[in-house]
Amino acid sequence: MGKEDPKWPSTGEPAADRTARPRDSDRRDHVSNVSSQYRCHVELIVHDTPDAATQAASKRIADLISTVEGRVSFGLAGGLAAEATYRMLRGRATGWDKVDAWLSDERWVPPDHERSNGHMAAVTLLDHVDANFIRPRWSEYLEPEDAAAHYDARLRSIHAGRPPDLIMLGMGADAHVASLFPDTPALAERSRWYVANRETGDGEDRLTATYPLLWSASLVLVVTLGIDKAVALKASFEGGTPAGQLSEAEGVVEWYVDRDAASLLS
Repeated sequence: MGKEDPKWPSTGEPAADRTARPRDSDRRDHVSNVSSQYRCHVELIVHDTPDAATQAASKRIADLISTVEGRVSFGLAGGLAAEATYRMLRGRATGWDKVDAWLSDERWVPPDHERSNGHMAAVTLLDHVDANFIRPRWSEYLEPEDAAAHYDARLRSIHAGRPPDLIMLGMGADAHVASLFPDTPALAERSRWYVANRETGDGEDRLTATYPLLWSASLVLVVTLGIDKAVALKASFEGGTPAGQLSEAEGVVEWYVDRDAASLLS
């Protein structure tokens, strides 16, 4: 980690020491340390296939959960890449009883709705392990802004005195991460950790972590798959997209991508 953020009382152990770098090279095609361009350490890991990328991501997460001492804060992503990673992960890691799992973003839908990120994470992973899963409130009588404020407070109580150990993210074809969509107000938020936001395309209400929370993590792990992400990935490594702003993180950002997603990178 670079400078010590005053939000987090020092544990005497830098984030880079708490989250060991990937050690396996199985089916890894290319590793590029591009941290010299950015404030934080950014690593791009390109795999031949989507399966190889999600296998490597699940192993990275399992190793972290199994080895970190004390409570582990794990921010969860939605999306197909995350779903595949969770299915591989649930039989790998030990020490789930020390994990506080939470959502980096959620759709404003009932908790058991098929489009709910929390529902997907529960069905594929959290229903099968002994982790503490903290989900946002939902009610037809609540406003998204109120639910986001409550979840913000819950997350601050969980992280009192320490940053998140790991936040997993995906990236959309428009280069959004979490529910931080291009040209939406949440991109500019610099004090609240969790806010209501609205998807650019269909206007769906979302709840999302903001950059102050994402940037504070010891490790941000982004899994990005498919040719439809190639333009967004290239643009993000050139800066100026929501995903590109992850380079302002205080800790480590690791990108696990397949060959198709990386096809436009030189």
